[in-house]
Amino acid sequence: MRWLFWIAAGTTGYAYVGYIMWLWVRAHLRPWPVRRGAGEPMVSVLMVVRNEEAVLSDKLRNVLELDYPAERCRIVVVSDGSTDGTEAILREYAQDPRVHVMFNQLACGKACGLNDGMKQAMGDVIVFTDARQKIERDALHWMMENFADPEVGAVSGELMLGSPEAGETSSGMGLYWRIEKRLRELEAASGSVVGATGALYAVRRELVAEVPADTILDDVFIPMKVVHHGFRVVFDPRAKAWDSPDLGSEREFRRKVRTLTGNYQLLQLAPWLLSGRNAIRFEFVSHKLLRLVVPFALMALLLTSWFPEGLFYKTAFWSQIGFYGLSILGWTRWKLGPLSRLAATAFTFVALNAAAVAALANFVTGHKTDWTQTALRKEMRV
Repeated sequence: MRWLFWIAAGTTGYAYVGYIMWLWVRAHLRPWPVRRGAGEPMVSVLMVVRNEEAVLSDKLRNVLELDYPAERCRIVVVSDGSTDGTEAILREYAQDPRVHVMFNQLACGKACGLNDGMKQAMGDVIVFTDARQKIERDALHWMMENFADPEVGAVSGELMLGSPEAGETSSGMGLYWRIEKRLRELEAASGSVVGATGALYAVRRELVAEVPADTILDDVFIPMKVVHHGFRVVFDPRAKAWDSPDLGSEREFRRKVRTLTGNYQLLQLAPWLLSGRNAIRFEFVSHKLLRLVVPFALMALLLTSWFPEGLFYKTAFWSQIGFYGLSILGWTRWKLGPLSRLAATAFTFVALNAAAVAALANFVTGHKTDWTQTALRKEMRV
């Protein structure tokens, strides 16, 4: 029983602490800086939307106002079976010669929309983004500087949870995301990032792979194909996109379930990710797959800390009970003074691991998760 306790503790510790420490050591012993340089290649900004009338006008204005030469930036938007006012908004903006729209009357999914949009895309670099997040004005310039390095095939921007006026949040999901970004920075400092920020990433056009239908994580599948072709995927924290830090706990949970379900799906779509053909196989397993194992390690850790005799194991057991109790307080959002931030962090940790369990259930049962905001709202009303 004790050996199982230590295996579970080691797995959890490595997933959340050990891997990032290993990256820090590697980045200092074997740095691999990006050779940036000025440049303004022709780019296409590609976005797939479905029923986004609430945010689409703001996003299109945001993209049109980016500090990048208008004659070197094409905007391609694909409507994936929208049934609200999305198509009317797109027709209005299509009067601008920079904006090119496609109307798919049947909802085929984001992956198919990306493949269709690539037929309209032009230029040397494709910039992928989503409808909700706002991109900072100089983000494209920062990203394009990385493509001066011939070894760079893709660049991930930085997703900021908060607002430019108030800054980034440091509690709950915001704290988790800040740790995740630090991890990506360290991966890029000495190699390649495992995936990209779906809100803002750019890829050399010739390296953009066709995305299999129903793919959940295009922002991992496409960058990993870039690595497969022998190029680096780097992270540039100067290129920022801003999003709300709190979209509602239910919605955040469903979104995380969808993301983690996508990790399982990747193993079906691209089994080569676990083979020697993947130059960053170790990083992929450490970053993506171990997160799927951790909730089961946590269950084993709790159970195996109860049975052995000794003060250490009993202390470990009751410490875990206390932590999970604190997560319940975080879920209630009671005002706990100095404990509020710790309670929010505990709740986020528990919710993320519960999402991993739900993701496995989705994968095993074949339950599909929709990528749209509308679908998430409908699920929450059921």
